[in-house]
Amino acid sequence: MKRRKFLRNSTTAAAGIVSAPLLASFKDETIEKVSSKAGITPIAICTWDFGNATAKAWEVLEKGGNALDAVHQGVMVEENDLNNSTVGNGGRPDRDGNVTLDACIMDKDGNCGAVLAIQNIANPISVARKVMEETPHVMLAGKGAEQFAYEQGFEKTDLLTEESKQAWQEWKKTSHYKPIINIENHDTIGMLAIDTDGDIAGACTTSGMAYKMAGRVGDSPIIGAGLFVDNEVGGATATGVGEEVVRTVGSFLIVELMRQGKSPQEACEEGVKRIIAKNKDKQDFQIGFIAINKKGETGGYCIHPGFSYRTYTKEGHINNPSGSYLKS
Repeated sequence: MKRRKFLRNSTTAAAGIVSAPLLASFKDETIEKVSSKAGITPIAICTWDFGNATAKAWEVLEKGGNALDAVHQGVMVEENDLNNSTVGNGGRPDRDGNVTLDACIMDKDGNCGAVLAIQNIANPISVARKVMEETPHVMLAGKGAEQFAYEQGFEKTDLLTEESKQAWQEWKKTSHYKPIINIENHDTIGMLAIDTDGDIAGACTTSGMAYKMAGRVGDSPIIGAGLFVDNEVGGATATGVGEEVVRTVGSFLIVELMRQGKSPQEACEEGVKRIIAKNKDKQDFQIGFIAINKKGETGGYCIHPGFSYRTYTKEGHINNPSGSYLKS
């Protein structure tokens, strides 16, 4: 029962209209819910130093908004930033010169939606939410996802900015393809939030690896790999070379480790170690995980030094350098 309704009923009971047993049942139910939420502090956390994104998410949370709206609006800040060449509008194209975007979103009830390799739509996270809320599906890909977006009222947008086009044309002179550690040709924003009700949601969006093969999709829009939320336990999201995250179903793994009792930090560290174990002779790539549990505790870990993650709470807005498996 909502607190406002309980107070209204309590006032009525004091006037002698509601019976004592009924009032007692309302009181017991309300106390149980209030006590279960005691100590909850809203928080927004995202991969990398995307302070504008966490600031937007915090703005939603501070006003009493829910976690789903917070992560949605938060990552949209980066999708709309033309100076961010790894997310949304202005993202680096594939090797054929086409900007293809991936995104997914997940709410407190386990509902989720994703779009893969969508073109000409500036805010794929919004389309992913529409997939979640307006269709019986979880994922839509390519032309089907684009057509669905138009049907939902999204406008067609040329995502290839002049800056990204020039960088692509320069790349074509050698066509050398190798992701560089901590260089933003393979970056992502993943965001998690807890609201005042203690509910968790997450979102993840990216333009993927710059100059990737046409049709390539990494971990970012894959529920369980790039993002996973279980409202009873916590949430996790990833960044870096997505193929390696997919191979370990990384975000789901981290949430399950937290379910077994590990802290978010311990779970992120174990997630990275699982990837290292599968790549004993190959460590020339970056992976970063962040996680949050139901208590609002956070963690982050990566392979190479250089990864960081933003947190925003009532205590402040902080860029947290992540611990790493390999040392500088």
